[in-house]
Amino acid sequence: MVNIGKQIEYWKSSADSNIETAEILLTNGKFIEALFFCHLAIEKSLKACYVKYNNELAPKIHKLQYLAESSGVELNEGQKDFFGVLMQYQIEGRYPETYPPYPMEQDAIKLLNETKQTLQWLMKKL
Repeated sequence: MVNIGKQIEYWKSSADSNIETAEILLTNGKFIEALFFCHLAIEKSLKACYVKYNNELAPKIHKLQYLAESSGVELNEGQKDFFGVLMQYQIEGRYPETYPPYPMEQDAIKLLNETKQTLQWLMKKL
């Protein structure tokens, strides 16, 4: 039997680690990589929500809006737009033919801050 509490704690801890990594990468001028880790942090916090809401292991997918919807997390339009932006830096960022546009530093900082706010909001749901 799966220990749901342990699963939730794993995803929360991993999300915290990923946002710290995003901050380090951004500080070192690695903006695309920082945004990739922003996506991971949100993904993992949503997986914690999924585990709590569904009382089962999280699916092995990366689509933020799907994870939110299947976790009972209601998003406003701004959050949906934000998730869409982060998705550019997830899978698409791994392949040269679909490499996302390189963000300016101020844009990367804005997205990191929005990620942190969203993480706080999601963690309150756990």
